[in-house]
Amino acid sequence: MNALVGERLSIITSKAQTTRHRIMGIVNGEDFQIVYSDTPGVLKPNYKLQEQMLEFSQGALVDADVLLYVTDVQDTPDKNAEFLAKVKRMSGVADERSSGQRVKVFLLINKIDLTTPETLDNLVAYWQKELPEAQIFPLSAKEKFGINQLFNAIKNALPECPPFFPNDQLTDKSSRFFVNEIIREKILLSYDKEIPYSTEVEVETFKDEPASPQHPRGLIRIQAVIYVERESQKGIIIGRQGAALKKVGSAARKDIEAFFDKPVFLELFVKVDKDWRSNVSRLKHYGYDLS
Repeated sequence: MNALVGERLSIITSKAQTTRHRIMGIVNGEDFQIVYSDTPGVLKPNYKLQEQMLEFSQGALVDADVLLYVTDVQDTPDKNAEFLAKVKRMSGVADERSSGQRVKVFLLINKIDLTTPETLDNLVAYWQKELPEAQIFPLSAKEKFGINQLFNAIKNALPECPPFFPNDQLTDKSSRFFVNEIIREKILLSYDKEIPYSTEVEVETFKDEPASPQHPRGLIRIQAVIYVERESQKGIIIGRQGAALKKVGSAARKDIEAFFDKPVFLELFVKVDKDWRSNVSRLKHYGYDLS
C-alpha cells in the first residue's frame, strides 16, 4: 500500500504480524479517488488480539470492490488454505459462486527481485490454476516494478460513485495512531521472540507547539507508554541502564520527525498491563473493535 499511495502509512518489518489494524490510504486524482485498505496478514488466532486481526482481514472480503491478494516469492502458496477458499468463493471460482457478492481479484506476487524467472513462471502457473478468475501481477514494491501497471488496473476496475473522503485526506487514522505505529515498528526491529508481540503503544500526550525563534518549524512534544504483559518483559524493553529503550526512542523520534516534517521531543515510559492481548476491555481501550 505504501508504494501505491506514495506515502509511508503502514509500518514494515520482516516479522510476521507486523500490521495489527486495518489502515486506509487515500489517493485522489482529477477524476478518481482510490481508497486502499491495508489489513493484517491471515493467521490462525491464538488469543483475542489475533482474533480481531483476522476479523480485519476477513472484513476486506465483504466491502471491497477490488481485492488485492498479496503473496510473494518466499511464501508457501497454500499456507492460508481456509482464507483462500473464501477468496475463491468471492471471485466466483468455487461451486457456490452464484450465491453472494462477487469481487474482482488481483493476485499480487511481490518480491520478484528475489527470485529467478523460472521460479516466477512456476508461481504464475500455480496461481492461474488456483485462481483462474484473478488477474496476476508480478511486482516488486521495494523496487517499484509493476506498481504503475497495477495502479492503472485498479483504477479501471473501480465502479463509478461519489468520493467517500475529502480530496485532501490521506488516511482515516489520527496523528497519534501513526506515532504509536512508528514506535511499535522500532520495537519489532529491536527485540526478539515474544517481546514485540506482547507490547502495545499508547500516546498519552501530543502537543503540537507553534513556531518559535528556537524552533522555526514548530515542535511536537509526545509522551508515550509502551505496555507489556509481564514485569520481566518490562526489564527487557528498558534494558541495562535504559539503553534499549533509549535506542527505540531515538530511532522512533527520527521517523516521527520525518513523518510530520518538524522537530519532535519524545518521552517513552514502560508499564505492565497484565495479559492485555486476551482482555476484551483493554483491547477496546487500545482501539481494537471487538463489538
